[in-house]
Amino acid sequence: MSLRHALLAALAQGEASGYELAKRFDVGVANFWSATPQQLYRDLERLEQDGLISARVVEQSKRPNKRVFTVTPAGQEELRAFGRRPAKPPAMRDEFLVKLQAVDPDDPAAMIAAATERLAWSRGKLAGYDKLRERMLAGRDEDEYLRAGEQIGPYLTLMAGRLYEQMNIRWATTVLETLTNRRTNRSAG
Repeated sequence: MSLRHALLAALAQGEASGYELAKRFDVGVANFWSATPQQLYRDLERLEQDGLISARVVEQSKRPNKRVFTVTPAGQEELRAFGRRPAKPPAMRDEFLVKLQAVDPDDPAAMIAAATERLAWSRGKLAGYDKLRERMLAGRDEDEYLRAGEQIGPYLTLMAGRLYEQMNIRWATTVLETLTNRRTNRSAG
């Protein structure tokens, strides 16, 4: 997958300026695909050159004019074709796991600190996802939203992000308990 498909998917939610897309990306798409603002703008230019999106200038009175992007019919077809292709299995690349693989059982302090940090990060991400979920549901229950919600794709990816962080919280808690118990047992022994 390339950034272009993530941008097309974000634009499929509706017209947006580069700035609005960057914010939309931070809130939704960045949960599973990261990019810098420079990468976003570079790929927006390429998408426009390839005819997959179009831009129009919106004049603003007290700010510089902005360009607003929309998906063209060719872009919609590209996104549909992308959706029909089999997805590649994900590959996990996590520096923390490499460090944990080599943990020194006699001195796990650094890994305990790293696991504590991972736990806090995942709790923060989950809290952010929960706020987004409440905004998306807008008072509806999840079953109702899954049956008739207008933005089902973003909601389903949000569900994946929430489950991922819930798993990270359980796993980091286990890591902390294990390393702390082993350190306590070694000290007592």
